[in-house]
Amino acid sequence: MALQMPLGPVMCDVAGLALSDAERAVLQHPLVGGVILFTRNYADPDQLAALCAEIHALRSPALIITVDHEGGRVQRFRSGFTRLPAMRRLGEVWAQDAHLARRLAQDTGFVLASELLAAGVDLSFTPVLDLDYGHSSVIGDRAFHSDPDITAELAYALMLGLRESGMGAVGKHFPGHGFAAADSHVAMPVDEREFEQLWHADIVPYRHVLKTVMSGVMPAHVIYSAIDPQPAGFSRFWLQDVLRTRLGFDGVIFSDDLTMEGATVAGDIVARADAALSAGCDMVLVCNRPDLTADLLTRWQPDFAARSSQRIEALRPAGRPSPEQLALSPRFQAAWAGVQSLG
Repeated sequence: MALQMPLGPVMCDVAGLALSDAERAVLQHPLVGGVILFTRNYADPDQLAALCAEIHALRSPALIITVDHEGGRVQRFRSGFTRLPAMRRLGEVWAQDAHLARRLAQDTGFVLASELLAAGVDLSFTPVLDLDYGHSSVIGDRAFHSDPDITAELAYALMLGLRESGMGAVGKHFPGHGFAAADSHVAMPVDEREFEQLWHADIVPYRHVLKTVMSGVMPAHVIYSAIDPQPAGFSRFWLQDVLRTRLGFDGVIFSDDLTMEGATVAGDIVARADAALSAGCDMVLVCNRPDLTADLLTRWQPDFAARSSQRIEALRPAGRPSPEQLALSPRFQAAWAGVQSLG
């Protein structure tokens, strides 16, 4: 029988293609609320479905299973899944035919979500809403466009496709990672622009879509030095004053991975989790460091709000097609053909 307990604020990962006994114990810890999967967790769709089913069966309500599955170079599952384009490709189509670009963006979101849901995954951390300023190697072609209005249009269409399939959307990396050149995985990016510059550029896509089709937001491990000395993910200004109050967002705020170099400014793993939760995050990610996950689960005593647990629970998909249903679905086949046309 599945263990009965509410979802907690920690999202962690697992090592391989199936769960170990030690990992089952970790995933049953009351602070855990979700799992993020990586390429190392994937062999084929059947194996992935079995892994997701085992994870879901551990708890009631079931843990939320997520993945970074955007398209292009950030697509964790490949063989057996449709090869999705980098989002810049949709921006290139926009230059020729905006109507076609919107349709293909919605098709891409529909295929992306349908295939993940059919395999048992609940949520993808997509789309990237960062603008392509041309000097961020970590963002690059993950961005739709340099123009904030075009980015907003294409992101909205992709999110409609996600929602059509039954999956939520998570915009990242708020308020915008595209201008800072450094990669927050290995360095501490700094963006020296003033607030009004960000408000009229990088934040525009969020202003368009936050209250309509977005279920979650992931803030950037970037310091906006003219505004707040803390990275956005640890900043009450960015998460409470801007995101919650000024923009009116009431979905889930996920921290970016707390093991990244851009998060180390807050201290050890417990201090990072405290800083993220205090700033306004509902759920914290700890990836690729099982030792830090164990440390956090042993020592952390968070003041976790019931509202956060409710927000996390609302991420659960509206439905889940079977692979057989997708194979017979005219809508899926039409969307798949659209994605294939992108090359």
